[in-house]
Amino acid sequence: MFHFFAYISRLHLIKRWGLMRNTYEENTQEHSWQVAVVAHALAVIKNRLFGGSLDEGRVAVLALYHDVSETVTGDLPTPVKYANGDIERVFHALEAAAVDELAHKLPLELQADFQAVLQPEPSEEEELVHIADKLCAYLKCAEELNCGNQEFGVAYKASAEKMQKYAARPEVAYFMEHFVPSFSLTLDELKK
Repeated sequence: MFHFFAYISRLHLIKRWGLMRNTYEENTQEHSWQVAVVAHALAVIKNRLFGGSLDEGRVAVLALYHDVSETVTGDLPTPVKYANGDIERVFHALEAAAVDELAHKLPLELQADFQAVLQPEPSEEEELVHIADKLCAYLKCAEELNCGNQEFGVAYKASAEKMQKYAARPEVAYFMEHFVPSFSLTLDELKK
């Protein structure tokens, strides 16, 4: 019996933004799905509109699995994770150990295939997942502010600054211009 899939199915139990009051609590499973959708969209935009040659399916799969280590580590808040270089190095080592532990919950014949997804080599696809992850954090902060939750004010500002840096990439600028404004609309406004 192998426990990998049962173990990662528990991602819905991991709450994100744990140090902040949320109008809507987000869990890691929901977040991973949103990152996969956004990362896939960024890859399609890059390929179709800006001459890219990314593997769109790989981008989506990398995004789906990008936070699986949290089934072992939980979601360590960003201010803690990046408080200083020592904590950041230890946390990255902990994440790597968690992913290795998870991979060993698979049959030996499948471990290499999943290891390539759980701990991908640096690539343009992996970088796009990272950007999509930051974009989804930006969207969460904007959503919370739109609901009147000022708790996310500083996080929104920090996320917006990151997105300005990533907007130098045409696929990100396109997504920000053509899709992000809709996130602040009501359901009735979206129906128009």
